[in-house]
Amino acid sequence: MFPEASDPTTALRPRLPSPLAAVADDRFDRFGVRLLLKRDDLIHPELPGNKWRKLAPNLRAAAGRPLLTFGGAYSNHLRATAAAGRLIGMPTVGVVRGDELAGRPLNPSLARCAEDGMRLLFVDRATYRAKDDPAVLARITGTATGLIPGGGPVHVVPEGGSNALAARSCAALGEELRAGTPDGTVPDIAAVACGTGGTLAGLAAGLGPGSRALGVPVLRGGFLGGEVERLQRAAFGARRGDWSLDDRFHCGGYARTPPELLAFADDFEDRHGFAVERLYVAKLLLALVTLTAEGAFPRGTALAAVITGPPPPAA
Repeated sequence: MFPEASDPTTALRPRLPSPLAAVADDRFDRFGVRLLLKRDDLIHPELPGNKWRKLAPNLRAAAGRPLLTFGGAYSNHLRATAAAGRLIGMPTVGVVRGDELAGRPLNPSLARCAEDGMRLLFVDRATYRAKDDPAVLARITGTATGLIPGGGPVHVVPEGGSNALAARSCAALGEELRAGTPDGTVPDIAAVACGTGGTLAGLAAGLGPGSRALGVPVLRGGFLGGEVERLQRAAFGARRGDWSLDDRFHCGGYARTPPELLAFADDFEDRHGFAVERLYVAKLLLALVTLTAEGAFPRGTALAAVITGPPPPAA
């Protein structure tokens, strides 16, 4: 437990609200669209953007219990969870997809998790796919308990951190956007890259009337609409806000970064002077440039891009 405070996240000192500012970019300006960047990547150096927003309520709900969560071998979510555990003294267990990885040297992402104290549990892909089955989850948590000094129950956070707690927390993102820029510009459209849907679910719920949320999935499959609706029902009781998805910009699937995407990200960095994360943020920005050129946004639109995180640290 945390005897000093009921909310362990206060010790992490997040930068909230995150900055929102307009930037000049001729690819938007010539169509009469004003581009705003919501710099959620600046919330916290180790728990940036939607990682902070989704993890914070789960850290509180854990009430001192170890945190168990799920991810692939290069999961940003696992790395952020491990960092949070180190910073507030909470044991963490990461269930990693792919038991074939167990006997290999850790990649830089998983090595960082281990350095931060996370216990890694590698499971085969069939088990990982079935992790939401209560019997399978019980076996996983039972094994995980044996990895934690002292054992005891764990608080389970789903892959990507997306649950009802996370969606309700991400509503604050929409509320911050409603406050607008320092000069009073309020976004007409707020766009975010999507993996598991929790950020979009909350963002859409928090936006005010007249504003729309746009999700850009970074995975193939077309499943995300149903998942966002499920999360909104769990968090708010019903579908909330005006939101939609555009499935065209996954660039081949999760973690796929074709040369044209990398070139686009390099160019955006040169134009605007900040590092662009490639797996999520670059795909979002590419989508917005493309949609603007297609005429998807009327002249006069204020378009906010949520920058959910920076690139991972170099190995």
